[in-house]
Amino acid sequence: LVFFLSLSEDKVWTTVYHDLQMQTSVGGNSLEKLSVLQLNYSATMDQISAITSSAEYCEQFISYSCKMSRLLNTPEGNPYTWWVGKANEKHYYWGGSGPGIQKCACGIERNCTDPKYYCNCDADYKQWRKDTGMLTYKEHLPVSQVVVGDVDRPGSEAKISVGPVRCQGDRNYWNAASFVTSSSYLHFSTFQGETSADISFYFKTSASDGVFLENLGNTDFIKLELKSATEVSFSFDVGNGPVEIVVRSPNQLNDDQWHRVNAERNVKQASLQVDQLPLEVRKAPTEGHTRLELYSQLYVGAAGGQRGFLGCIRSLRMNGVTLDLEERAKVTPGVKPGCSGHCTSYGMYCANGGKCVEKYNGYSCDCSKTAYDGPFCIKDVGAFFEEGMWLRYNFHSPGTSMKDLVSRTLLSSTDPEITASDLNLNKEELSFSFSTTKSPCVLLYISSYTQDFLAVLVKPSGNLQIRYSLGGTKEPYNIDVDHRNMANGQPHTVNITRNGRDIVLQLDHYPPTSYSLPTASDIQFNSPKALFLGKVIEIGKIDQDIYKYNTPGFTGCLSRVQFNQIAPLKAALRPTNASSQVHIQGELVESNCGASPLTIPPMSAATDPWHLDSASADFPYNGQAIGDGVNRNSAIIGGVIAVVIFTILCTLVFLIRYMFRHKGTYHTNEAKGAESAESADAAIMNNDPNFTETIDESKKEWLI
Repeated sequence: LVFFLSLSEDKVWTTVYHDLQMQTSVGGNSLEKLSVLQLNYSATMDQISAITSSAEYCEQFISYSCKMSRLLNTPEGNPYTWWVGKANEKHYYWGGSGPGIQKCACGIERNCTDPKYYCNCDADYKQWRKDTGMLTYKEHLPVSQVVVGDVDRPGSEAKISVGPVRCQGDRNYWNAASFVTSSSYLHFSTFQGETSADISFYFKTSASDGVFLENLGNTDFIKLELKSATEVSFSFDVGNGPVEIVVRSPNQLNDDQWHRVNAERNVKQASLQVDQLPLEVRKAPTEGHTRLELYSQLYVGAAGGQRGFLGCIRSLRMNGVTLDLEERAKVTPGVKPGCSGHCTSYGMYCANGGKCVEKYNGYSCDCSKTAYDGPFCIKDVGAFFEEGMWLRYNFHSPGTSMKDLVSRTLLSSTDPEITASDLNLNKEELSFSFSTTKSPCVLLYISSYTQDFLAVLVKPSGNLQIRYSLGGTKEPYNIDVDHRNMANGQPHTVNITRNGRDIVLQLDHYPPTSYSLPTASDIQFNSPKALFLGKVIEIGKIDQDIYKYNTPGFTGCLSRVQFNQIAPLKAALRPTNASSQVHIQGELVESNCGASPLTIPPMSAATDPWHLDSASADFPYNGQAIGDGVNRNSAIIGGVIAVVIFTILCTLVFLIRYMFRHKGTYHTNEAKGAESAESADAAIMNNDPNFTETIDESKKEWLI
């Protein structure tokens, strides 16, 4: 049993080797119909089973080199060769494939030497061929036997290679429970640690003290506790009197960060370590008792009226066995399964439906169920489509039933209203981004095994159209978005949500708009078949308008395409479990499609100074800086202010000069006709026809 660190991947792999040589030859005019190759491992099957069961991921390489020796006898024959895994079960799939799929890796990737077969070796060539790949379904590992057939013909030869079993990760690493009151506890069966005890766990808390765990006997006991904000204690009594080991930390341990505790005891000594602090060791007495005799249940948390631990404990292992804290916490008051860790504070940064995953020293975002990529699931996954290029995503992949299809891909696993037995969709969510300068075209099309379909089109005018056909009506239900030209080369985002008869459409950042299917229309999307991007290549009858828009095809960029739980572009550009369901015509070149759309909520034509007819518009008004960076409205207002300031300055200069010129004189500008005027202002206005409103705003007398 070998452990090693793969620095290139920064992961620790547990590797178990066997005695079968690589490239073991089989056949060559063998008289035996079947050749059985036995693999003997460096660990027992129970030990390997424990490793694979607790690991997050396992793999085992397997290879079949052949010359006139068929492998799985695809497409429809009985396999000539198979392998035996855990519990002596036979398996008829090969490396790079999966359970229930009688194919090799080339059959999944559709690149076999002869496309009529699903394995290279099944073509029965006289030249050497090879089928290789990783077996990754860990519940079937390890490979214990390989049974090889079709090597009894003249000229038939085969060579078998099976790699070691490699596993990484620990499924129990995040098995955790949160203790929410000081009297909360979990109980387990009595700890069997008579002569040796090895206890390890992680904790985090903001409390200054509390008991981690305790198990009692008549006089014997074993106990781990947080004695203070800087002290962890390991105490026990095997009949010679209580012994206590304390580790003191220079830093606070109640900082709500993860800390590791490892306590060991055997007949010679006991030790305690916290994080990377120095190991504290206490030798056992030379005489006296050595066996730890316990009879009570093991308590994790509060016990015997003591103040229990407040916070979170995870990955609790006692003598190599991980205690299932989460499962016990589900049925225990005052204790909650799991931990609220970094994801509580930072989970919001996992965008676009990404799932926050707790890590020992931080967190990560799982983007596998989204159409995005990157550390925070915000990086667009998109591609540029040349004319005539298309992508098809088959909802129903070989080896999966329609029931599996619905439950695993088309339907959200969190949706309680839809069950896998429906095989029909009462609701769906579709979102994507696109940019193009050519119209008409088909952006996206979802076909079915019936006449139902959903299409998103760009009409010859450049306007967007969503077309639903769910049955019950003679013509499809169309949603036309006529107020904008979508074929303007700018990125646009489309979000469509349907729940029964109700449809909500959101285009770019404009407010959502609601629509409703006709009362005569069915509300179920029956038996979805495939999703097409760029062009529709489907057998059977196709809507006439869609057929017209289908030539020559979409030219431009598509990104972040997601239909319910399916991200077809991401499946094509990133290796995922769904990659085998994607077929591409042409070369798919990855692109971010110009990032997000720049539109803002629309203004009316009367108030929009940049309003343009959609036919002549070659850029959208986005409220951003234009030209040399000065907004036109701002420029007009600034000009008016500048003129006013200039006028005021000129007036002040004139007044100052006038005041100094007549210094010491009481002077009034009394106009002629003042006697008959109602006021002095009226006299001035009557006398001076060129009088401006400025004087009316600043009528004054000066006394110098």
